[in-house]
Amino acid sequence: MPGNLSFEDLKSQVQRGEVDTVLVTFPDMQGRLMGKRFHAQHFVDSAWEETHCCTYLLATDLEMYTVEGYASTSWQTGYGDYVMKPDLTTLRPVPWLDGTVMVLCDVLDHKTHKEVPHSPRAMLKKQIARLTELGFDAMMATELEFFLFEKSFDEVRKSGFRDLDPISGYNEDYHILQTTKEEGVMRPLRNHLYAAGIPIENSKGEAEAGQEELNIRYAAALDCADNHTIAKHATKEIAWQQGRSVTFLPKWHRDRVGSSSHVHQSLWKDGKNAFFDPDAELGMSEMMRHYMAGLIHYAPDYTYFLAPYINSYKRFQKGTFAPTKTVWSVDNRTAGFRLCGDGTKAVRVECRIGGSDLNPHLALAVQLAAGIKGLEEKLELAAPSTGDVYADKDAREIPQTLRDAAVTLGNSDMLKQAFGEEVVAHYVHAANWEQEEFDRVVTDYEIARGFERA
Repeated sequence: MPGNLSFEDLKSQVQRGEVDTVLVTFPDMQGRLMGKRFHAQHFVDSAWEETHCCTYLLATDLEMYTVEGYASTSWQTGYGDYVMKPDLTTLRPVPWLDGTVMVLCDVLDHKTHKEVPHSPRAMLKKQIARLTELGFDAMMATELEFFLFEKSFDEVRKSGFRDLDPISGYNEDYHILQTTKEEGVMRPLRNHLYAAGIPIENSKGEAEAGQEELNIRYAAALDCADNHTIAKHATKEIAWQQGRSVTFLPKWHRDRVGSSSHVHQSLWKDGKNAFFDPDAELGMSEMMRHYMAGLIHYAPDYTYFLAPYINSYKRFQKGTFAPTKTVWSVDNRTAGFRLCGDGTKAVRVECRIGGSDLNPHLALAVQLAAGIKGLEEKLELAAPSTGDVYADKDAREIPQTLRDAAVTLGNSDMLKQAFGEEVVAHYVHAANWEQEEFDRVVTDYEIARGFERA
């Protein structure tokens, strides 16, 4: 089960006074949880069927600014309502908040009661349905990387986001002593998420001071994205509770390594990994090879969904484990796509392009769409790259800027066929707005560099 709390159990807990609050939420375009806090009794009496929210929640930027120019909603149409339809299979306790449970919602058109096509959860569900028609289930896992800082969110904000000190003093990759110092945040994070029905496997130090990685067991695609979204939200809330701050910004400092969100994936049939063929080279079935060829061929088309902001592209630098090329390799962390578990029943492909700021529902949806296209076109998979892929001058690069990614997104016939032209136009507009906003800003770098010398 995606959640671990039935509706009947919830009603009993409310009756006994154990639960008084229900978080009714959905992931927005940026992957944040939006919604309302319901009195639990009202939720079990009636709100479990539906509630409502403003349409602007799927047409804003990170600042919650009402961006003009979206076809789906605007000042001209009056910013009406969407229906938030609770998916009761996602009901779960929120152990880090007293007396609280959470449910995720699908976002529906107020008049037609059909899912809003550009809502992230609907986009992923559409690709899952396409796979179901082909007889496959997608099993996926994401890695969450982030930095922990000494000061609280409020202290960091009031300081103008300057003098940021990570919670530890040196590279803590797999380092037990250093990560012990962070257990004030990480231990409740692991335990609370596990109690909330998120199948946490482990956390570990990553390759920088104050950088952590949280790993969640693979699951069906929609569950994977839901788990990621809840875990990211919990990381921020639990860090806040402990007087610390955390960032999922992919590149918070020019001299520090970036944070990623790698995506592992395989297709299953009848409960078994359909990517595995014990008689094939590397254990890769022909179907897997077509799927991977689609992932790689169409990577530039969907890069925006793996790197949705200006800062996302600061992470793509050689020698940092952040890939820059759309090629695959066998267990090689310099390639954009890494074959993992070769020759075994656990064979899968890891996409290493995505940053820690991605929206998991969107990132998984577009990768499934690309893989499905590879199956439909029976694309041939090129030979694996070897050695240092950063130095491979013949390998095709991913878009290097948000501006470039927006162009490839807008020109993608594959994504238009998979999601509809209106959906692609919606996210192209989001990408262009991010670029336009940045283009207006005068940065500290420009002032320091040119104040006297220009």
